[in-house]
Amino acid sequence: MNPMLAHLLQDWPVALVARICLVGMFPFSALDKILHRQAALAQARSSWVPAGLAPLLLVLGGMLEVAAPVCIVLGWMAEPAALLLALYCVVTAVLFHRFWAQGDFWRTGESAGRTHFWDFTKNFGLAGGLLLVAAGHGFF
Repeated sequence: MNPMLAHLLQDWPVALVARICLVGMFPFSALDKILHRQAALAQARSSWVPAGLAPLLLVLGGMLEVAAPVCIVLGWMAEPAALLLALYCVVTAVLFHRFWAQGDFWRTGESAGRTHFWDFTKNFGLAGGLLLVAAGHGFF
């Protein structure tokens, strides 16, 4: 058997599972935006984004959170979809997880700053994995 074909047959299930794990949370995030629209709008309005744009950005973000994972898992337009989703992760981290602005990062016990810190770093970790996909790594 051709070594390239053997490699492909061995690795594609792992790549598929990895892609599903990487993007699996995004459709659920979109569903959460639908089910808890008012809370999602409040979060969208909590940044410097003009309040009038919040509903539009929420819809666009939800659409991206559904469409991009489908593209990535199916391998259709996966690289541009991953790049868009990576940028989305970075932008949402900077806009909505400003841990440095909370003022309670070092406080003992519960801390909004630390909660936002972990969400911030999670978004950048996701962005890193998505950039690997955007660069063409981890596919069939």
